Amino acid sequence: TDVLRDWIEQAAGRHGGAVYLAEARGGGTLTYAGLRAAAGDWERRLDEAGLPPGARIAVRHAEPLEYATALVAIVAAGRVAVPLDPGAPPAEVERVVAVARPAATVTTGSFRINFSERTPGDSGIFLCTSGTTGTPKGILLRDEQLAHTAASVVAAHRLTRDDRGYCSLPLFHVNAEVVGLLATLRAGAYLAVDRKFSRRGFWELIAERRISWINAVPAIISILAMDPPAPRPAGVRFVRSASAPLPWAALRRFESQTGVPVIETYGMTEAASMITANPLDARKPGSAGRPAGSEVRIEAPGGIPAPATPGEIGRVRIRGGGVIRAYASGGRPGAIDADGWLDTGDLGYLDADGYLFLAGRSDDVINRGGEKIYPRDIEEILLAQPGVRAAAVIGAADEVLGERPVAYVVPDAGWAAADVGELLRKACEAELPRHKQPSEFCLVPELPLGPTGKIARRRLKDLVTAPR
Repeated sequence: TDVLRDWIEQAAGRHGGAVYLAEARGGGTLTYAGLRAAAGDWERRLDEAGLPPGARIAVRHAEPLEYATALVAIVAAGRVAVPLDPGAPPAEVERVVAVARPAATVTTGSFRINFSERTPGDSGIFLCTSGTTGTPKGILLRDEQLAHTAASVVAAHRLTRDDRGYCSLPLFHVNAEVVGLLATLRAGAYLAVDRKFSRRGFWELIAERRISWINAVPAIISILAMDPPAPRPAGVRFVRSASAPLPWAALRRFESQTGVPVIETYGMTEAASMITANPLDARKPGSAGRPAGSEVRIEAPGGIPAPATPGEIGRVRIRGGGVIRAYASGGRPGAIDADGWLDTGDLGYLDADGYLFLAGRSDDVINRGGEKIYPRDIEEILLAQPGVRAAAVIGAADEVLGERPVAYVVPDAGWAAADVGELLRKACEAELPRHKQPSEFCLVPELPLGPTGKIARRRLKDLVTAPR
């Protein structure tokens, strides 16, 4: 299909001189007419190189504007873009390339032909799931799946041509690609792309660029919530939170500091990003929102293939126009059933109004002597305490009970380790049943994070902890 190509033609025909992308901290811009020209240039270039429609082209530009332009133009030219992390070490790049097998690689000032599969196929984006061990799973998001989700983002957030977005999230991740680049394209709007987030001068930048919405992750929101109250720039409608659950304490503090509402969402690569989103005028803090472009159901505990009752925690399954029907490579057998329902690996429940509340990953649940413990229940208590900047809870091996919860906490500067540890212990004793109380509080300078700000829980055990 040529949905993205059609979107570009429509936007260029209606307002070709309008800016589509702009460097957040520079003068570079790309108009819609420029995007149409870039897509045409790439199509001619790839045709001349003997790379047919559907050929996979790896993109690894260092500059965000160049990266974004090449990514969208290559897909619009009927090929498959394979986004690579420009800052990743060679071993990580090789691991992804071994799965994606791109026919060519694009870097700043370079275009290299590879000896890989060149069989014609659908256009789209090929992504690999993150992971610390083993071979990553390959995911091909076709043109129509990308378009479906991008249109769902536009509808859920009521984006129009007048909107001006800001995105500092990595362009090799599905969030920035679909929610940022493609939803903006669908709306015919403006997006400022930033190389990386910086709290210094952030609100001044937002005001200067006349930004109306901000695409963020919990780590960014939590950092901004620690700053002194800032005047809300005129025109900022909302901040969008995705990629990981946002702690309630950070949400409340951010909104009280800035007056800017936070829209919590939920998504994953296999769904071309967004699955659920809070409505702009009917938010439920702590919820991931209602289904937006996808169907969501909760599978009852024990793997029973029937919906759980409202409020009962079970496995989250999804299907819809943006959800893959099969993995391009890898993938757990049975992860997608015959009816197209994909097992997300997440746990949660739907309330009576159809809002999704996530409890965590199924792999992260702690089994303490048969008692199931969800790390988020403990983390919310920890993050609400003064002196705590960040926190994560994992299960540690226990010879008697199987597992026991251990908390890793990043204290604010100026807090003594002993004071923070005692404060947390008392708070947990007061608010949690005994089996949920952490057996240890490990104070660390920082938590290991992935590229989108999600806590890398598997790496927590490798941290060197401070004295307790």
